[in-house]
Amino acid sequence: MCGAPVLSKLVTVSGNISAANVEETLRDFWATRPRRPHDGRKIAGVAAGIARRYQLDPVIVRVAFVAMALCNGAGVLIYLLGWLLLAQADDEVSAAESLLGRGRSSTPTALTILLGIAVIPATGFFVDGGFTMVGGVLLSVGSIYLLHRGRGQLNRPDAPAFDVGEPVSTDDQTTTRVSPPAWDPLGAAPFAWDLPEPAGTPAATTPAVPAPRPVRRRSRVGVATFGATMVVLAGSLVASSYSSWFGVEHVLGLLVAVLGAGMVIGALRGDGGRGLLWLVVPMSMIGVALTSVDFEGIDSDRMGNTEARPTSVEKVEARYATSIGEVDLDLTGLPNEGSVTTEVEVGLGSAKVRVPADADVTVTCRTELGSVACLDQKSDGKDSREEVSDNGADGEGGLKIVLDVRSEVGDVEVSRG
Repeated sequence: MCGAPVLSKLVTVSGNISAANVEETLRDFWATRPRRPHDGRKIAGVAAGIARRYQLDPVIVRVAFVAMALCNGAGVLIYLLGWLLLAQADDEVSAAESLLGRGRSSTPTALTILLGIAVIPATGFFVDGGFTMVGGVLLSVGSIYLLHRGRGQLNRPDAPAFDVGEPVSTDDQTTTRVSPPAWDPLGAAPFAWDLPEPAGTPAATTPAVPAPRPVRRRSRVGVATFGATMVVLAGSLVASSYSSWFGVEHVLGLLVAVLGAGMVIGALRGDGGRGLLWLVVPMSMIGVALTSVDFEGIDSDRMGNTEARPTSVEKVEARYATSIGEVDLDLTGLPNEGSVTTEVEVGLGSAKVRVPADADVTVTCRTELGSVACLDQKSDGKDSREEVSDNGADGEGGLKIVLDVRSEVGDVEVSRG
């Protein structure tokens, strides 16, 4: 979902910058790199720190991380590195530097080690992800470089205090000479003057009249980006008739790339574009689901919830399935004799099955992304799978049930009634 055209443009722009300028920009970025604030953070404050350093809307930065996460996890790797290498607002150094003994950091050592360990599998994804993730990382680094080059002068760290000179003795008192800054060799700056404190009460000041509230204007970048998105969508629909590459996930990737680029340009130009967020977030979530989960095994055209409570072995269907929704199968009404074999399959949603307390049950529960509660076995995460054989409270004998319960994305639960 990370387009090669964007990378090619980034490489073209970077090729026009000399090596000396690159080195200077990188040195300045490291010296004035963002700090992770305590307020306004969602996880570790990496996105909030970048936004505050370069005076951007933090929502834009978070959307950029989400978009990069679609590139086989490139955004996750960049975020972990930011967590390790960007210091908190009141710390001397970053967590990684503190681990090397270069200063104080409030991040616990154990957490720093865990973050460093987490980088290893993220880097493994980088190797396995091919061009998609490599392109995502390069695009992230290049975007930060260009961002610092264009807005690095904004919100820089406070300049160090001016040097205080030697005490100067007079007849009745000892004062301290303040050295003027380098840009003011004549001592014209007011804080360098040796003047007595003014006497008397200060003059009354006129209350400030609040400035009129600015009229919010429509973002030209937002309108142009939305128009470009519609053009890309129309072109993709036409191209899908000639090439199978233009599937739903690839078209969504193109649209998210155009919208994300428009939001970044709007943020850099101060021209807004936040309204596009309501398109980017749902498209990104759908794109993650389509690219990370294989729905080919679910061939049901049904959508919605399915509830079934058969009261005899003959009424149990061989398969209960839905593409999006929930399947709730209650087998507790079956008699305690005979045998039943059935499958429950859900594409996006939950699968719940209740079996009689005394039935002999052999069940396989699995989900590609979600949680599994298979009788007395539980697991969650990616590719969760549990296989259980249980004869119930009365031991072997009676009704025999063989189940295969599966959900691509969602929860799987098999319990006794």
